[in-house]
Amino acid sequence: MDSYIIMLLCLAAFAAGFIDAIVGGGGLVQTPMGLILLPNLPVSTVVGTLKIPAFSGTAFAAFQYLKKVVIQWKLLLIMMCLAVPSAFLGSALLTLVSNDFMKPLLLVVLSLLFIYTYAKKNFGQHAAKSHSVKTQIFYAVVISIIIGFYDGFIGPGTGSFFVVAFITLLGFDFLQASANAKMVNLATNFGSICLFISKGKIIWVIAIPMAVSNAFGGWLGAKMAINKGNGFIRIFFLIVVIGTLIRFAYDVLYKKFF
Repeated sequence: MDSYIIMLLCLAAFAAGFIDAIVGGGGLVQTPMGLILLPNLPVSTVVGTLKIPAFSGTAFAAFQYLKKVVIQWKLLLIMMCLAVPSAFLGSALLTLVSNDFMKPLLLVVLSLLFIYTYAKKNFGQHAAKSHSVKTQIFYAVVISIIIGFYDGFIGPGTGSFFVVAFITLLGFDFLQASANAKMVNLATNFGSICLFISKGKIIWVIAIPMAVSNAFGGWLGAKMAINKGNGFIRIFFLIVVIGTLIRFAYDVLYKKFF
C-alpha cells in the first residue's frame, strides 16, 4: 500500500470525523474517497475497513457530548440494543447484493428534507414534542431498526438521518439530537464491524491510521458544535444535506445519462 494513499485516506477520515461529529454525514466524504483510492478492492471490504475509523470518530465525539448534553439513557439503551443487530443484518446483505436501487429514493428524500429545513427556520432550534412513554418507545424502535439497517447496508448520511429522526419524531433540538445520534450511530457501527470482522473484510493497516485521524476530527467537531449551539449546527446541517444531494444526484443522474 503506497503511503500517499494512506495519507489521503487519513485526510478524508479527519474531515469525515469533523463533519460527522457536528451533524452526521461524514461517510459522504470518507466512503467515496475510499472507493476512489481503493478501486481494486471489493466494495464490502472498503466499507468494512472504513467502519473502524467511523466507530473511533463517533466514540470520541460521543464522549464530548456526554459531558455537556443530557442523555435519556433508558430510551437510548433500547435504541442501541436494536441498532446493533439491525446494522449487522444490513451489512450481511451488503455482501450479497447491489444497493444502487436505493439512491434515487434517497435523492428525493434528501431534496424534501433540505427544502423543509431551509423553509422552517425554527427546525431543531428548541425541543418541541412531549410524547407519552409508549409513543416515544415506538418511534425509537422504528428509528433504530430502519436507520440501523440502512447504516449497515449503505451507510453514507446515516448520522444526518438519525439527527432528523430525533428532531422530527422525538422532538429533540439539534444539539440533543446530535448527541443522542452519536450514541446510536456508535451501536450501528459496532454491529457492522462484528459482521465485517467475521467475514475477514477489514484491512487493518488502512483502518488503524484512519481511525486515529477520524477520532481527532470527531473530537474537534463535537467541541465546536457544543460551543456554537443549535444555530451553527442547523447551518452546518444544511451544508451537509446539499453535499449529500450533489453526491446522490451525480450517482443517479450523471451515471444514467452520460
